[in-house]
Parts: sequence; C-alpha cells; structure tokens
Amino acid sequence: MAPSNPLILVDGSSYLYRAFFASQQADLRTSTGLPSGAVRVMANMMRSLRKQYPDSHVAVVFDAKGKTFRDEIYPEYKATRASMPDDLRSQVAPIHQMIKAMGFPFLMVEGVEADDVIGTLARQATEKQLPVLISTGDKDMAQLVSDHVTLIDTMKDVVTDREGVIEKFGVPPELIIDYLALMGDKVDNIPGMTGVGEKTAQALLQGIGSIDQIAANLDKVAALGFRGSKAFADKFREQEPQVRLSYELATIKTDVELEQSLEELVLGPIDKESLLAVYREYELRNLVKELEGSTDASDDAQVEPDSTPAIETDYQCVLTEAEFDGWLAKLAAAELFAFDTETTSLDYMEARVVGVSFAIEPGKAAYVPFGHDYLGAPVQLTEAVVLGKLKPLLEDSTHLKVGQNLKYDRNVLLNHGIDLQGIAFDTMLESYVLNSTASRHDMDSLAKKYLGVDTISFEAIAGKGAKQLTFNQIELEQAAPYAAEDADITLRLHHALWGQLCQEPSLAKVFQEIELPLLPVLARMELLGTTIDPKLLHQQSQEIELRLKELEGQAHELAGQEFNLSSPKQLGEILFTKLALPIIKKTPKGAPSTAEEVLAELAENYELPRLLMEHRTLAKLKSTYTDKLPLMIKPRTGRVHTSYHQAVAATGRLSSTDPNLQNIPIRNEQGRRIRQAFVPIPGYKLVAADYSQIELRIMAHLSGDKGLLTAFAEGKDIHKATAAEVFGVALDAVTIDMRRSAKAINFGLIYGMSAFGLAKQLGIGRAEAQKYMDLYFERYPGVLEYMERTRQQAEAQGYVETLFGRRLYLPEIKSRNAGLRKGAERAAINAPMQGTAADIIKRAMIQVEAWLQGIQDDSIHMMMQVHDELVFEVRADKVEEYVPLIKALMSGAAELHVPLVVEAGTGDNWDQAH
Repeated sequence: MAPSNPLILVDGSSYLYRAFFASQQADLRTSTGLPSGAVRVMANMMRSLRKQYPDSHVAVVFDAKGKTFRDEIYPEYKATRASMPDDLRSQVAPIHQMIKAMGFPFLMVEGVEADDVIGTLARQATEKQLPVLISTGDKDMAQLVSDHVTLIDTMKDVVTDREGVIEKFGVPPELIIDYLALMGDKVDNIPGMTGVGEKTAQALLQGIGSIDQIAANLDKVAALGFRGSKAFADKFREQEPQVRLSYELATIKTDVELEQSLEELVLGPIDKESLLAVYREYELRNLVKELEGSTDASDDAQVEPDSTPAIETDYQCVLTEAEFDGWLAKLAAAELFAFDTETTSLDYMEARVVGVSFAIEPGKAAYVPFGHDYLGAPVQLTEAVVLGKLKPLLEDSTHLKVGQNLKYDRNVLLNHGIDLQGIAFDTMLESYVLNSTASRHDMDSLAKKYLGVDTISFEAIAGKGAKQLTFNQIELEQAAPYAAEDADITLRLHHALWGQLCQEPSLAKVFQEIELPLLPVLARMELLGTTIDPKLLHQQSQEIELRLKELEGQAHELAGQEFNLSSPKQLGEILFTKLALPIIKKTPKGAPSTAEEVLAELAENYELPRLLMEHRTLAKLKSTYTDKLPLMIKPRTGRVHTSYHQAVAATGRLSSTDPNLQNIPIRNEQGRRIRQAFVPIPGYKLVAADYSQIELRIMAHLSGDKGLLTAFAEGKDIHKATAAEVFGVALDAVTIDMRRSAKAINFGLIYGMSAFGLAKQLGIGRAEAQKYMDLYFERYPGVLEYMERTRQQAEAQGYVETLFGRRLYLPEIKSRNAGLRKGAERAAINAPMQGTAADIIKRAMIQVEAWLQGIQDDSIHMMMQVHDELVFEVRADKVEEYVPLIKALMSGAAELHVPLVVEAGTGDNWDQAH
C-alpha cells in the first residue's frame, strides 16, 4: 500500500523516456507532424497525480544538462547510452512547461542527477519522520527504500516497500548499492565485476554481506558453492578497485545543496493560459475541453477518444432457435449490421465456419455457435439451421453489412455455398484510406487507437504456439464474449471512422470508388488461383541445389577454409579478419555488417562477396519458391491460391502472401524460370498485360513538363529521348551507355535519388552524376518545379496526394533528424506517382471485372495482379478477340496528359507472356 499524504518525489527523467517509448508503437503525432506521444502520456500521469494527492507536498525532478560529478570520477559513465531521439528531444521543453503550468514544484540541479536530488529530499523527509513516495521506474532507487520511503511505478501500478525490494532483488535495500556494484549496469556503463551476474551477486550478499564484508572474508566465498566460487577470491582481489569505483558510481547522493526546503514543495495554482498553449499545440483536445470547463474528460492517451465515451456491453450467446429467430428479425429490419465469422483456420481455402456474430447498435452483440466440438460443449444450433436461415439475408445486397476484412469472410462463406453480398463498409479499409501510416489496420490496433478500448486478444483465449487451440476447441464461456466483441467493436469502429472519412470527401471517394469495389474482385481472384507445374519447379530445385554446392566449394577455396555461409559471425571473421576486406557498415552492437547491401558493394571489387551474393539469392529462391510452391497446391482445386492485401503498403499498392507474387525476380534467369512454372489449364493461354513506364508518364502528367509531355505524345523511347536532351546529341546518335544513364536518371528521380546514389548506380564520380542531374533539370525544368512544389506541400500539410485523392501522411517531414526528414522528402516525391499508379491498376481491375461479369462462358479468368501487370487465363480461340479489349479497358482507367500505354503478351507460361 502507498502511504497516505506522503511527500511525493517524481523522477521526471525516468518517466520522460518511458512515456516516449511507451507511445512509440502508436507513433502519435499532431496534424502538423509534431511528435506528441510523450507529452500525452506525461500529461495524463501528472493530472492523475494531482487529483490523487491534492494535499501532498510534491516535487518533479529532472536531470540537468551537462556533465555530473560521476563523469569526473569515471569519464566512460553512461558513454554507451544512445543520444536522446530527436522526437523525444523536441518534447522535453513543452513537457517542462506543462509541468510548471500545472503548478508542480520543478527541480533541476546542475552537476548531479535527478536521483541525487530525490535522494537528498528523501533523506530530509526521513529525518523529519515524514512518509515519502518516490514515483519512478528506476531500479537504482531501491537503495533509498526504508520504513519511511516507498517506491511506486505508476506505469505498472506497482508499489515497492522494503519487503518488495527483497522479493524483487533477493537483497534488502541497504545492500542494493553493493548488488549494483558487483553486477555493474550496462545502461549506465558501470563496469561492475567481470563474470558476476544476478545469481552470483545474490549468493555473495546473502551468504556473506556487503562488499566490505566480502573483502574481509574472501576465504569463506568458496564454501558458498555457486558457479565460479572457488576462483572468486583471486578475481575479486584483481578487480576490487573496479568494484569500489562501481560502488561509488551507483551510490545516490543524499547531501545535495538545494534551494528549496521541504515546506516549499507544495502544489501551486494552475497557469491556465500557459497550460492551454501546450494542450492546443499538441492537440490534446479532451484536456483543452476539460481545462476550459466544457467537459469532464479523463484520459487523452488515444488520438480520438473524445467522441467515444465508455459504453456498457451486453453480449449474448445464442443457443436456441427462438433466440436466433429474434436476432434474424432484428438483422432484417436494420439499416446496417456488423457481421463476423469465427472459423477453424486463417487459410480461407480450408477454413470452416464454427459460429457467427452480429451487432446492430453499439454495446449490444450476439454470438451464434454451431461448430464447437470440445469435450463437454453445450448443445448448439446446427450448421444447417444457422447458415440455412442466414443465407438469404447474407446473399441479399439490399441488407447492408459492415465487417473487418470481409474479403476473408466472403471467401470462407463460399466454402459453405453462401455468396456474401451487400458489403457496404469494411473497417480495415476505412482505416487504411483515412491514414495508411497512422497504425496497423487490424481490429485490436484500431480499437485501441480510435475507441480507447483494449480488446480480448485471440491468444488470451486460445493460447500460444504449437498448443494454440482452434476456435472450435475454445469453450463458449470464453469464445462468446470474444466473438460478440468482434462484431460490436467493428460497428463502433465504423461509426468513428466513417464519420472522419465523410469530413474528407476525396478520401470517402477513394474508399467508395476504389477500395470497396476492389474487395470482391480480389476475393474472386484468390478463389480462382493459378496452375503451376510442380515437376518443373522440382527440377529447378535440384539444379539450384547443385549450384549451391558448387558455390559453397568455391567460397571455401577462396577463404582457405570451410565455414558456414549462412552464419553472419563466421562470415564476418572470414571477410573482415582473415581477408581484411574493408568494413563498410557496422551492426548496432559494433560488429562488421554482412547485410545484403554490404555484400553487394563488396561484390563490385571482390570475388568472395560476389559468390556469397549469388548463393544467398539462389538459396532464397529455392526455399521461398521452387521448394515451397509445389507444397502450396490445394488438393481441392489443384491450384495455388495467394492472399492479396489491400491495407499494407502505405502508398496504396497491393501486396500478396502465400505465395508472394510481387517478389518473384524477373531480371535474372532463375527468376524467369520460376515464372515458366506458372501455366494455364489445357486449351488456354496466359495473357500478361502491363502498363508501359506508368510512373514516368504520371511524372509527366503531374509535373506538366513540356519536354516530357512532348516525348510521350510523340511515342518516343523516353530513355533515348532523355539521353538526347541531357547529352545534347541527336536521337539517332544516342549510345547504349547514354540510354542506360538516362534510364537511371529517369527512374532515380521518381524515387528521389541523390547525385550520390546516381553515381553509385552508374559507377561514376559524384561530380559527374551531379552534372547529369543538373543537365536533366535544365532540359526538364517542370520536373524540378514539381519536386520542389511537392516538398513544400508535404511540409505545409503533412501529407501528399495521388491524382485520385488518396493521401500518404509523412510524420517525419518536419523531423530534426536530417536522415529521417530526407527520407520523408523522397517519399513525398515518389508517393503521388507510385500511389497514382496503384490507383490506376485498381480502377482497371474493377472495370475489367465488370466486363468479365458480362461474359457468360468460362473463356477468360483474371488470375493475378503483380505491380503494374494483370495476368489472365484465356481460352486459346478467344485470345485475339480479348487482348484488344483488355488493353482498351486498362488504358481507359485514367485520363492523363500523356497516352496511357498498355502492352500485352501471350504464351504457354507466365514468362513467355510477359
């Protein structure tokens, strides 16, 4: 228990860091890009403290800038600590201002740490028999605990008294300094004694006593029997000066000269205007309202909790047909209802539904189980009754539904012969369109962010790892609240998200006209799948295996010894110790890096890294594709079925998994051979249709540069035309090298490449690369103007937009960290082009699907989407008829100032068609 009416000493520096890192996952920022997480968390903590202890003496203590006496004793003290993150540094001053404006006494003393100020105040209070409560998360403070001094960790709600210290550390408070001195402290770079860990320190301190007692009784240490006890005495004699130094560094001072007396440490009045200034700048809306007296808000730790008051929940587990019929009537009468399935698997091709849940109004939801089969499960309605009665409602497009990732539910329901219609909203997609980078778009993350609700996690009811239960094995007492909550939270999320989308008409349009209509298109493509040739892949796996062994032998020969090519440690020793190759980059722990980009750079000049690069590439191809793809063929269909993800890539691009179609290499022979294994069914051909240089065309459209517009309008080879302009030669005088350089410039600019990056790619000097870029901007000034304009817009509004209104927020655009800021600027230039390209192919897929729905026979299927390419399976006799229609539909997906050109190929496999 915490003492009543204590002197409260807040370790501000400890909480500053903890508040920052606690808020890092959500990456909370204002609409202008200011990092705000630490401010938010500290605001809530300090408000809670003021309300809980209104009559207590209190002080909030921070570390002062500059060195302390410990640095003079030991210059390496805290030397291993990383510098304060820029996003935290920017929040320190406003946090200080906020705490002072709240009326808290604020202490910061030069030459010592916050711990020392707190230690001094704790000693002074103890001398006056006053109870002390130290609010901290720092383990060093355990040395201050006594009958009068207690610790509280408000972030974990843990109170630690004398018994608590003994329970946690195995030693009493008076031996904590000895404990720290023996073990050392990596965080503060206190050396301690080599080889002494927690158990050894406890054994020594429990068995003998303090460091002084240990030094005086070294002959008794061996009898303690801990590992290394017999050799301890000699080691201690050798390292005793280091241990004594560590003791001094770990000791909190309790005699710091302070200007304030204990009697002066009282809460003062709130400086309302100063506090409002911080709240408004950091967009703490609830706190502004509370301070202005308009509401009694409590917690502002979430971004948008002010519109979502706490809701009482009423969740029902439906086990009788009468109850089920009652819910069916409610669903049929509702304008919109939330719907969710609980299934046996995440694999939509194999999953079976074991129960369904719905919600019509916030807080009220029901779960209808019919497939739970654990021992002792209660009698449930049958699958035939539940799905039989639901089928007309679910297949009726006039009954509107909202769900979270309904593409999955739609595919699983088809396993039961139900074609889900009336999908009006999807909360995953609403969140993604609203702000693709604000958080992950799973329901648990969204509930926390937008509703301030901690949902029941699946692991909490199913367990983890190999022993995790499938949903049909989970008892209804746990399953029903979880499932009903899913539907309830989905409905509440929709209300919160759709309200925000409606305030931004361009975003609502992206949701309604692109993302939502694409959902059933992707669902159909997933269920269709694609045919592959397992024999061809097996043969390729064998060939790769032989080549891998060859490469391994050659690598061993070059190294002069055998080693594990997959071991970064062994590889580092060979490359950088034995062969003394240049160290290009280091890991966070200081070891030479063997990352792919490092090997790629070394491979330009050294044979062993080149072999290693080839080995890595082939090993990855083998494990990811040639070995794995045949195992992914579904027996029911004889085809491979990928999963497309709409809410992953920040720019709007689709991604895919199991298998990842987007990452199959096309520029090397082995990658193309994998594509050769993607084949049509007998009597059909594959048709691959892709946009030609779409991002460069979008660049021409967005920039309005006359030179680029003319080149595309005249159908010129854009790289050749660029080379002619940059190098000042006639079009027919452009060499292969000139075109290659121009191509690197064209595509490099799309991704915000610098002269340094261009020089590296072309293998030329930086000055020459800069000259190329300067010449380019002279010939295409509109591009430079577009880039500058986009940077300015991104900084002013915190986001950029695609041609169709999709937004990419750039929280790092105002970062003080130059690297982060430059990265955000590059993203700002690229995102409108990459995002517009993504929007165009999505629009094309929707239009193509509408055309396909009108074809009554089975003569064409849209099978795959990869980057700017659509792949179709077309009956051989229909290829000539359908290809021009496909090209026309794709070309008509957007109107640009330049032609939108689509190229299409046909073949007996994907490689041939591409």
